Amino acid sequence: MGGTSKTWLRLGTILLLSLSVVLSGCSGGNAKPSGNNTPEQTATGNNDGKVEPFEISIFIGEAGQQPTPDNKIYKKIKEETGATFKFEFLAGDIDQKLGVMIAGGDYPDMMTGNTKLTAAGAYIPLEDLIEEHAPNLKKHYEKYWNMMKDPNDGHIYILPNYGVLNADPASNWYAGPAFWIQKAVLEDAGYPQVKTLDEYFDLIAKYKEKYPTIDGTPTIGFEILNYDWRNWSLFNAPQHLIGHPNDGGVVVKDGKAEIFADKDYAKRYYQKLNEMNAAGLVDKEAFTQNYDQYMAKISSGAVLGMFDQHWNFQTAEESLITQEKLERTYIGLPLVYDTSIRDHYKDRPALNLNNGFGISVNAKDPVKIIKLMDRLIEEDWQKILSWGIPDEDYYVNEEGRFMKTQEQRDNFNDGTWKLANKADAWFKFAPKMEGYFSDGNSTDAAAQPEEFKAGLKPYDRQFLEAYGFDSPVDFFSEAPENDIAYPAWSVDLVDGSEAKIVNTKQNELSTKYLPKAILAKPADFENVWNEYVSEIRKLNIKAYEDRINEVLQWRRDTWSVK
Repeated sequence: MGGTSKTWLRLGTILLLSLSVVLSGCSGGNAKPSGNNTPEQTATGNNDGKVEPFEISIFIGEAGQQPTPDNKIYKKIKEETGATFKFEFLAGDIDQKLGVMIAGGDYPDMMTGNTKLTAAGAYIPLEDLIEEHAPNLKKHYEKYWNMMKDPNDGHIYILPNYGVLNADPASNWYAGPAFWIQKAVLEDAGYPQVKTLDEYFDLIAKYKEKYPTIDGTPTIGFEILNYDWRNWSLFNAPQHLIGHPNDGGVVVKDGKAEIFADKDYAKRYYQKLNEMNAAGLVDKEAFTQNYDQYMAKISSGAVLGMFDQHWNFQTAEESLITQEKLERTYIGLPLVYDTSIRDHYKDRPALNLNNGFGISVNAKDPVKIIKLMDRLIEEDWQKILSWGIPDEDYYVNEEGRFMKTQEQRDNFNDGTWKLANKADAWFKFAPKMEGYFSDGNSTDAAAQPEEFKAGLKPYDRQFLEAYGFDSPVDFFSEAPENDIAYPAWSVDLVDGSEAKIVNTKQNELSTKYLPKAILAKPADFENVWNEYVSEIRKLNIKAYEDRINEVLQWRRDTWSVK
């Protein structure tokens, strides 16, 4: 899976004014739910306007922490709508967990999107429910309706959590893939411009030699994660190094997808990792560690660099901020093989298909659930879910702009605080407004330009000034328009199909051979690589590529975003 990266463009005053007109049908920018909804408007109201308490059980398909029992946002949701949530977070292997759920037909009321669950018939179709009971959701997804339909049967099962924008907003925070490097490494080298893979590893090698330990812990030059579904840290870099965006396991050239695992440009990357391993830069435990161990190493401040998606290690970076180790936090570099290649790491926000919430076939009351989601997509609740409670979590200045005090900013970077004061477990996967509210404020505090600048720590301000940049996003080239069919990683290969079987086998080969190739003696790399390529080419790769190309063409033919 590739994940979603938010790419924003700055908008002028004219667009913001136009947008406020477009969005005038929303809740009007109230910071709090009005509390005066009619029974028809209230998510779970009965005829006398009172809310009826009900519980929704939810499976989250990734690791997470339970919110505190007195979490103020969930408490407010309960007071206003009657809804409480019972979360179950993934513990262990996702495929094993889903296999048990599917075999027993044991589903909670809601589950995060997964194509295995879709194929097993675990979700109910949502289009009729939305048409009948959720006018706000219908309006929210109106331009994307055809894109949300399953290409196999035309139903909508999952409500995408990201990619539905009312404008291209400014962004100061990069969530996607990159080669990450500690700011301390760049500072120590005099803030160099780093464009190529070779330059990147040269810097890391010199810094590690100069500082063999960090805070008493042996310095790790380059970290790699290859665990469970988070295998892109090992697999995905070659496509970016040749100037392509994140399409998962394929590169799309002239509208056609092809695998890159067996290509010479992939070999070039893994041979470089082989050389770096021989030089002692690659973590010796890289291929035996799990996700928690990987995050713990990043949190220690001892890891100089890695290829990853920012959102995937964000919690570990927040820990470094809490420890006041700003120099050990990271900057993303859009590396390429040589300077003639234009980097394409940043993309424009694409609809995050197969990710978000679906309602299971076992749901006790799908109508109540969809009405709740319809209520929470309204602007007043979106402000609460994203910014928090006014005068507690942010304030509104004289110009009507949402801002935070330094204490409020620190809270939003504190994982413990968020468990008691944010509804992240729900909001991460729920439908959400992206862009701007009707009053011109950003839907995301990280994208509010003046708030970002005001919240910069002195170290980060100095770091960006040394490069002449306003934000970390400025390290990347602007994203071109997405192909309408992008991204290929969201194509459902369909469980049990030849394409899915081939893809699974190819991933197994990559998981087996790539560590072997990286850890081999340099003199043995060529033999290991040739064996790897030979095994890949025994597979029916054409079946895999054909399925992706078939769906990409279907998207071009049927998606209409106006």
